[in-house]
Amino acid sequence: MNNDHDSSLPEGPDLRALSAFVDGELPPGERAAIEAQLAQQPHAAARVAAWRAQKAALQALCGAPQRSEHGESVGQSDPDDEPAFIVVRRPTPWWQRVGLAACWLAAGAGLALALGPLAPRLTGGAWNGLGGQPPSFAERADIAYAVYTPERRHPVEVAANEEEHLINWLSKRLNRPLSVPSLQEYGYSLVGGRLLPGEAGPAAQFMYENTSGARLTLYITGIARDETAFRLFRDGNRRTFYWVSDRMGYALSGPISEDKLRSIAIEVCSALGGKPEAWQ
Repeated sequence: MNNDHDSSLPEGPDLRALSAFVDGELPPGERAAIEAQLAQQPHAAARVAAWRAQKAALQALCGAPQRSEHGESVGQSDPDDEPAFIVVRRPTPWWQRVGLAACWLAAGAGLALALGPLAPRLTGGAWNGLGGQPPSFAERADIAYAVYTPERRHPVEVAANEEEHLINWLSKRLNRPLSVPSLQEYGYSLVGGRLLPGEAGPAAQFMYENTSGARLTLYITGIARDETAFRLFRDGNRRTFYWVSDRMGYALSGPISEDKLRSIAIEVCSALGGKPEAWQ
């Protein structure tokens, strides 16, 4: 019987060492030791991957220059472009913050009451009502899109020329037979895919690209509940259509128009054995 934990393996690195490793603050010798440990400690490796994704997402969303594992700027040719000073602003008194929050809360509640009956018409049924927070897997899919699609040299772990290996590897990690739907009809070719940490287990991301360099991603992960609902989640110019089918959560993300992304999502759902006719 195979066990997830082998007592003969060395203890994993502590959190401070992992944090320094992610921030590129370790000398070469210690870094090599951590890398060797991570190769034998999947839980620690998953933690590092999650931290890197969170760090890259914050940098992407805040417009900060991204850095490599060794601390160099990524996608920035001149280090003098980085800010040379920090602006410190006087904090707003707590009573002003509370008053402002109360005003925004009242305005938001009034707007929700006024637009609530019109929401299905305005969003094509994609809005989930007041308090309709998207599930965490949809938010993770959106963050993964923001983190990895700007990458030019390493957007995926396994490239499309190893598609069979990619599918077998991710199917084994998700404990579910996976397939990669073709989007050639829409002008998108498979770039490859990668393994990501999900909310309650591993997740897979497949990336597609068209001739102009625009990219879409398909995020797949196991999920506890089952439903047939089809929703739209927006964040800036990014849009994610997500759905759940047979205890699996799917999310298709991209910056293209909602109508086009919806059409592709319906095609993807059908190709993966779902029932998009239930959304109509």
